[in-house]
Amino acid sequence: MRVGVADTTFSRVNMGVIAIDELKKHASVAIERVTVPGIKDLPVACKKLIEERRCDIVLALGMPGGQEKDRLCAHEATQGLIMTQLLTNTHIIEVFVHEDEAKDERELAWLAEQRTREHAINAIKIVLYPRELERDAGTGQRQGFADAGPARR
Repeated sequence: MRVGVADTTFSRVNMGVIAIDELKKHASVAIERVTVPGIKDLPVACKKLIEERRCDIVLALGMPGGQEKDRLCAHEATQGLIMTQLLTNTHIIEVFVHEDEAKDERELAWLAEQRTREHAINAIKIVLYPRELERDAGTGQRQGFADAGPARR
């Protein structure tokens, strides 16, 4: 299995290092990393990881700012990532941590690490252990903050 890790210099946390660390803890996989300036650069970086470096799945890591223009840029990047998935028939796990999700810098760093680690595990599960994800269907899993849990009837 070959996992792509695409991250950005705009992020305030080195999410690429965190993802690689977590991937190595859970599976023996080849890892291909590329770093780009910002989140709108992620779709082409992911496409190149898939097509040129033969990755089976890619983690797209980014940290949009907290302003309205940052939310718009994140939306545009998401649209590009979705298009790339459809064009390549390959999963790209989008791991975005918006700066306004956290109350302060300490929580922001914690959230970036938690969400990145949890999604790195999800990437492994999608490719190697899909039944594990199936068992978690409908359980309200959240990456980063506490899980929501299943809805009660």
